[in-house]
Amino acid sequence: MSTTSASGAATTTAAAAAGFDAVPVRRSPLARFTKRAARHPGFMAGAFILAVILVMSIGAPLFTAHDPYAQDISKRLIPPIWHAKGTWEHWLGTDKLGRDYFARLLYGGRISLMIGAATVLLSGAIGTALGVAAGFFGGRVDLVIGYIINVRLALPVVLVALAVAALVGTSLNTVIVVLGLLLWDRFAVVARSTTQQIAHADFVSAARAIGCSTRLIVFSEVLPNIINPLIVVATLEMAHAILLEAALSFLGLGVQPPLPSWGLMISEGKQYMFFSPWVITIPGVALVALVLGINLLGDGLRDVTAPDNRS
Repeated sequence: MSTTSASGAATTTAAAAAGFDAVPVRRSPLARFTKRAARHPGFMAGAFILAVILVMSIGAPLFTAHDPYAQDISKRLIPPIWHAKGTWEHWLGTDKLGRDYFARLLYGGRISLMIGAATVLLSGAIGTALGVAAGFFGGRVDLVIGYIINVRLALPVVLVALAVAALVGTSLNTVIVVLGLLLWDRFAVVARSTTQQIAHADFVSAARAIGCSTRLIVFSEVLPNIINPLIVVATLEMAHAILLEAALSFLGLGVQPPLPSWGLMISEGKQYMFFSPWVITIPGVALVALVLGINLLGDGLRDVTAPDNRS
């Protein structure tokens, strides 16, 4: 009897030990995100490109001593250092007014990033508010907001931006406001669809049952659960806004001189593209790198934050 009891106890102890060892270690959401992000090459590449551009643009005075607005006609159109006539004083050359191209490139990155971030904040606030209202309340509210979204989707963004810029005038603030009022539709569509999935969830019904106000439910239960897809949309719309600003500036209806916008730099250099091609190649490559980095980061965020870690 004692042998049987000892054997049973040993078996129970071994099973308990095996069960204890089989319990998975729970990681915090931040730790899981970090682990997934480190294994996603697109996310890491996008984060690296964007971090380099951010550091060099924000810390522009640390990387160059030249004034991006200082003109010296005697030094106009100096080629970059890889050309035979290049100099280390202006290692990326100068433009048609003798301004240092590297300095203008760094300070131009500030403008592009500011336009992208400000546009996303404005359009994100408008689109998220409309989408959450449509998905949470439904009924007539959803019908009205759905009609507004359809009207917005029927408007060509570039043509409307060109028309407004031509009528109202061109300035940095005008570009931000116009783009912010035109790029909110994706936020609204995503916020509406995700809110509809959450509006009838058990935790939302429980919040209603204990008497929570609509404002509290929206801000404490709905918004935290739809933030991930909205962040992905924000990264994509930021790249879209930067490209639109560059297009408007290239056409002369965006950022105005002497601000060193990358789109404006391409526009100012187009008449020299056959004789001094670096004046459009350098800001063009910088613009492509910035948009590529943001798109890679957004695509990586979509995969990393997905429940099944899609790739």
